[in-house]
Amino acid sequence: MASANYTYEHFNITFPSQYVAQVEIARPQKLNAFIEQMWTDLGAIFRKLSVDPDVRAVILTAAGDRAFTSGLDVQAASQNGVLAQTEHADPARKALSIRRHILEFQRDITAIEECEKPVVAVMHGISYGLAIDMTVCCDIRICAEDTRFSVREVDIGLAADIGTLTRLPKANVPLSWTKEVCLTARDFDAGEALRVGFVSAVCESKSAALKKALEMATLLASKSPVAVQSTKQILNYSRDHSVADGLNQIALLNSAMLQTKDVEAAMLSGLKKRKPTFAKL
Repeated sequence: MASANYTYEHFNITFPSQYVAQVEIARPQKLNAFIEQMWTDLGAIFRKLSVDPDVRAVILTAAGDRAFTSGLDVQAASQNGVLAQTEHADPARKALSIRRHILEFQRDITAIEECEKPVVAVMHGISYGLAIDMTVCCDIRICAEDTRFSVREVDIGLAADIGTLTRLPKANVPLSWTKEVCLTARDFDAGEALRVGFVSAVCESKSAALKKALEMATLLASKSPVAVQSTKQILNYSRDHSVADGLNQIALLNSAMLQTKDVEAAMLSGLKKRKPTFAKL
């Protein structure tokens, strides 16, 4: 059981297996659409999980059968959120205020990517807009057969500004396909998502996808946290840097990490044919 307090109005945080945390978006009556408080809570949750010694892997899912998330709660945002029409004498000052708001939201979603622990996303049903922003930050994505995806922002008169347009082109999916779905805002299904490589697996139902994710997260949590977290760090670093920079980064990292006792524990377990155990970070 994790030591930190994980009580939030619109998120359920559980620990279904040793060293595994499950973050469930919990606003199913509104198709798990996000209001402003949910953004800040999501960032806070993943920053806590990142440094929690009792957590080594994270599953991101959502409550209800209809939607992972329908994205931004546009009605709430237009009434008292970022889309609200406010009186401001100076357009430049209004623009700066909106920019600060967007950057805050970006930081909260980026907290998923910056989480030191690997994050497995499990999507189902409606997965629009923010669903792509969030899950493209995750390390592994799987979904149920009924998942319907869309980069929806063009259809509400905006360019996606929380991460999809920046991260999806680097998610090893075809750029032509990326531009098509972002420019048209069309739906695409689980089969298409698997075919282009946006998801790693498609399961017959949400429950089957959650089962697969838990098996995967439990496996990740059974390994050396030093090795897993270092591997995630280098993969993300190498995505954004040259091969030479990536090679230098892993050399620097392993010059320190090779001194860990986890290497000895893993090697001895192989020789003795027993499951290794690793200390908390």
